Amino acid sequence: MDWRWRPEVTLPLALAVIAYATGWARLAARSPARRRAALVARLASSLAGLVVMAVALLGLHDAAHERFLAHMAQHLLLMMVAIPLLLLADPLPAVLWALPLAARRRIGGWLIEGSSARRGWRGLTRLPVAWTLYALVLWTWHLPVAYDAALATGWLHDVEHVSFAAAAVVFWWPVIAPAPRVAAPAAPVARVVYLVLAAFSSSALGVLLAASPAPLYAYAGSPAGSPLEDQAWGGVLMWAVGGAIDMAAVLAVVARVVGGPPKVSVP
Repeated sequence: MDWRWRPEVTLPLALAVIAYATGWARLAARSPARRRAALVARLASSLAGLVVMAVALLGLHDAAHERFLAHMAQHLLLMMVAIPLLLLADPLPAVLWALPLAARRRIGGWLIEGSSARRGWRGLTRLPVAWTLYALVLWTWHLPVAYDAALATGWLHDVEHVSFAAAAVVFWWPVIAPAPRVAAPAAPVARVVYLVLAAFSSSALGVLLAASPAPLYAYAGSPAGSPLEDQAWGGVLMWAVGGAIDMAAVLAVVARVVGGPPKVSVP
């Protein structure tokens, strides 16, 4: 893995680490001792998510331009590992505490019940809307014309990654339900169906890529073999690993139902 320390990626990641760590320390100092374990778990989840994002966007940057398999690993790490870990960290309260009081009050005004921002986010993270947006972004960027354009143009490749991350935030939001909780949680059965359908969508794309009789993208060659073989392995990765992550999320939803609702305080 050859790390490419691109400033347009490295700087935002560094700022995210500083903001979360600063806010987390202030929040921890004001929290009772009984909440410290949960706060430490959130800190670990946020740092793990940012490390995975750094691996995807910096560590795999060059490899993703050479091998389809590495590009698929980059997408999976970003959409199905980094973003869920960051949302599990419940980042908004910590990030708000990293800001000056005036900024916290202004952002809080955007999040109050009845605000247009809150209504818009509630509509965007409804299960049918979130699923459709996620699938649309995933499939659109894997169309050969869009994929090859992103591969050939640096800024468009960055736009692709931003859209993947944004779609993943929208997709995982109703499953993980971090703050602000703009709507009542969806029924467990609805969340299970939602995740199973997402697994079907990504697996179908993976099977299509793996079974294609000809290379679909403009890779001249691969250190691991022919472009077709490289594409097949990338499809298998999306099919097998992506499906496994979705099924793990299904099991987590079921386990939460069986174990009872967690006792959390809404920020």
